[in-house]
Amino acid sequence: QVQLVESGGGSVQLGGSLRLSCAASGVAFASACMGWFRQGPRQGREGVANIYTGGGSPNYADSVRGRFTLSQDNAKNTVYLQMNNLSPADTAMYYCAVRHNGCRDVSDLRYDEWGQGTQVTVSS
Repeated sequence: QVQLVESGGGSVQLGGSLRLSCAASGVAFASACMGWFRQGPRQGREGVANIYTGGGSPNYADSVRGRFTLSQDNAKNTVYLQMNNLSPADTAMYYCAVRHNGCRDVSDLRYDEWGQGTQVTVSS
């Protein structure tokens, strides 16, 4: 049974930083596409970043490139999203997800399993 558990959300002020974690179980972690997504108030879900855990560089949405960094720890079956220089526009519920058949464009929402999400709130 696949389980994705996000953590690390919270409330920060403009310009602050947070690091989100997504711990995966029941997943062939070394050969999966792990993605981060977010959904703000009254907004649709959007892709933030993804990575093929079997090797390759992370991919980022234009809105976060240069501020967010996706990394992985295969020994812990965990991916991280380091978020720097946060703004109120980054306020959202953040989700991780796994796709078993390779990565697509960052904006593609077709993933196989999703976590429950972790809330990020940025105040000005």
